[in-house]
Amino acid sequence: MDLPPSPRDLGQEAYERIRGAIREGALSPGLRLTETDLAGRFGVSRTPVRQAIARLESEGLLTHEPRRGLSVTRPDHGQVIELYVMREILEGAAARLAAQHATDTEIGAMAELVEAEPMAFADTHALSELNQRLHGLLYLAAHNRYLLKSLGQISATIALLPTLLTLGGRAEQAHAEHRVLLDALRRRDGDAAEAAARAHSRAAQRHRLAWLVRTVGLPVAAPGGP
Repeated sequence: MDLPPSPRDLGQEAYERIRGAIREGALSPGLRLTETDLAGRFGVSRTPVRQAIARLESEGLLTHEPRRGLSVTRPDHGQVIELYVMREILEGAAARLAAQHATDTEIGAMAELVEAEPMAFADTHALSELNQRLHGLLYLAAHNRYLLKSLGQISATIALLPTLLTLGGRAEQAHAEHRVLLDALRRRDGDAAEAAARAHSRAAQRHRLAWLVRTVGLPVAAPGGP
């Protein structure tokens, strides 16, 4: 006789499903949520939803504001800066470790994804999926579970932002950066791999900030500031 799922298992399932919906854009940044809405959407009771919400708030994916209630986090200018700073550090470390520890099969799989990118330059969804798979493989190829966990959190938060890969020539630029990184991995050059990953992250940050300035405007400067 099968035992019913434990409350902890149900909470984990609710967490994974809500987190996945945020990552995939089904729950978009700024969307207001309630326990009841989420329980109905995912077909679970409110108790595991409450557990999931607590975890997602601690990870920064959900935000509870006075008088406004619960919503999917919409990162502001400062948060975007902080995210990309950490992404540069962590992806640089992942690239260095991958150059040392990745199997030939893992590098070959990354190469296949890089080679497929030009065929998806005009397809936002397909290109975004290729990009996520490539970065995910890089993280796995580092073979460090603690780094993998940290990168997973950064990736989940960055997923709150819309993809910009098909805007302003970023697809072609990112593809060229990926090729430089792949070459360093193939040569097992940790220094070059880390430098390539860091350069790639900085370029993505510049592109993202330019988009923020165009769409949201500059952040308000402190009075009397330079």
